[in-house]
Amino acid sequence: MGFGALLRRWRKAAGKTQATAAKCLGVSERTYRKIERGATPPRLTHAQCESLASLLNLDRDERHALFLYNIGTNLGSKSGQPELQQAIRLLIDRQLPSPAYVCDRYWNILAFNTAMAEWWPFVMEPGANLIRWALTVSEARVQYQDWDKHASAYVKMLKFAQATNPNDMELRQLIEDVKKDPDARHVWDTEHDMGETRDGHVFRMNVPALDWETVEVVSHVLYPASMPDSRFVVITWVEGGEDDEHDALGGARNAWAATTTSQDDVAVAQRHAQNRADEDAATRWRREAALASRVVVATSEEAAAQAGANRIPLPALSSVLGPEVQLTLSLDRRTVVWAVEEATGCWAVTHVSPATVITRVPKSALRGPCLPETHHLVRAALPAEPEAATRRIQQLLEERDSEQRVLREVLDAMHPSPEVSDSLRTAEAP
Repeated sequence: MGFGALLRRWRKAAGKTQATAAKCLGVSERTYRKIERGATPPRLTHAQCESLASLLNLDRDERHALFLYNIGTNLGSKSGQPELQQAIRLLIDRQLPSPAYVCDRYWNILAFNTAMAEWWPFVMEPGANLIRWALTVSEARVQYQDWDKHASAYVKMLKFAQATNPNDMELRQLIEDVKKDPDARHVWDTEHDMGETRDGHVFRMNVPALDWETVEVVSHVLYPASMPDSRFVVITWVEGGEDDEHDALGGARNAWAATTTSQDDVAVAQRHAQNRADEDAATRWRREAALASRVVVATSEEAAAQAGANRIPLPALSSVLGPEVQLTLSLDRRTVVWAVEEATGCWAVTHVSPATVITRVPKSALRGPCLPETHHLVRAALPAEPEAATRRIQQLLEERDSEQRVLREVLDAMHPSPEVSDSLRTAEAP
């Protein structure tokens, strides 16, 4: 059945005349008759589809079909965030331990699970947008390996969206915001291809929540039937099967090991294994479904109560991370309740690790009232047992000392004169 025949059936079922339907669309009756006969390809606008759907009293599926025939997608959702179905939220949470999120057509983050918040905390910020973060925020350039290649991929997506929705004002504003960044503008000016999504892309990232461990992940992009304008994205960690020579996607397994593994790397891996064993009790909550879900409550007091009776409010750090953010440390669970006021009477609550908050706080803010709150976070991020915590602190101090030693050696190589090096060190000292 073509669109004309479908339209005729809807009109007759609603008891409307061709003249009434033509007036609703703002076209002549002759033109409307041609549409019903199929002689004129339908090119109804969004406004015309909305008006016709109301006139003919179309149900959800009929309305969906109307938009698909004319625009290519279901544009039935109102402007702003589409309604997030509980089933979608459940699906997101069930992806754990894989990070997962839902974004709208402009890449605004609508929902996410705990793993996503742990790996990429920017999603918890009010108005979080994947494209803006990836192309304009400095931390994205650290987390993505070969950032320029990722930037090209996102610019291709923007250009694809622009080509398919040239008059979309919100999309146009997003593009203009991105182009204000000089590096992103350069990518925009030099990248001439287009790409719809990052579905199936395999890439490497440096993840702060994993102690900056480099992981290889695959991006899976799907479109929920109930929210066809939105994208449901799952990030899976690439893992191999039983074949010792190839990874899960057919590439050479651990090819990087041939050129990077050393005795120092082995020692680091052993330390990480010991750390994971020490911190198991502190991170066991991640495997508990009750704490894995993101919840929504009505007040800030209810949000803080999610941290339990033995809790510590973190008002100073909360103010640093945003006006709508409220952080509360749960000493019993050794987690932080990160609450964001998304709307009046709507606080979204996510449980994250203390380390996630620490990585988000600018170093310049670690003074005054933020300092004692940071002390609480650091202690909660360490193993509960004092001996294990002491061992972990010693390891971290050794790593920092090594980093500073390398920086001093580079500084000395750049300025071999002892007087110059000493003056630079003095100037850079806190």
